[in-house]
Amino acid sequence: MIHSSAEEQRLIEELSAIYDGRAHGQYGLTLVNQRGHAVQSGFHARVQGLASTQVVAALLHDIGHMIHNLGDHPAARGIDDCHENLGAEWLAQRFDPSVSEPVRLHVAAKRYLCTVDDDYRSRLSDDSVESLALQGGNMSVDEVARFESEKFWREAVALRKIDELAKDPLGPMPPFSEFHVDILNALRAK
Repeated sequence: MIHSSAEEQRLIEELSAIYDGRAHGQYGLTLVNQRGHAVQSGFHARVQGLASTQVVAALLHDIGHMIHNLGDHPAARGIDDCHENLGAEWLAQRFDPSVSEPVRLHVAAKRYLCTVDDDYRSRLSDDSVESLALQGGNMSVDEVARFESEKFWREAVALRKIDELAKDPLGPMPPFSEFHVDILNALRAK
């Protein structure tokens, strides 16, 4: 966990380098890039009045896509990059579980919503539908019960719904730096 202001500043610089420097690849099959998807996600979390930890989870939920070496859009090649686990592990070294756990669970939340909401699948983007099969498809009854027993399952469901909203090439595109205060607040969350 981050404990000093110098460490906080290094993390801000590291995240800025990732999102302002490397997140320009296309986000799946959408017309937004990784950076655009991230800032739109953070924007939608803010508009919904969510806590800073949830804003940061939304902002950084796909960081796993940017820290692996599988290239852009591995799902198109039949590869599940397990970005939710990579991202959650990376975030857990820096933030409280209220940030990392919704990230870890956001793919399971997609599977969950497809199972419990008959209309949800029709709202998925093409790339989300494509990756759903690689990620396990709908949940079984036992998987639903296990998911609902997770401490942060509701936050993961909220994050997943934001994920689908944040793929609009004409949507809001605030600068990544606009979220520095949320990141600092999330780092200081107990």
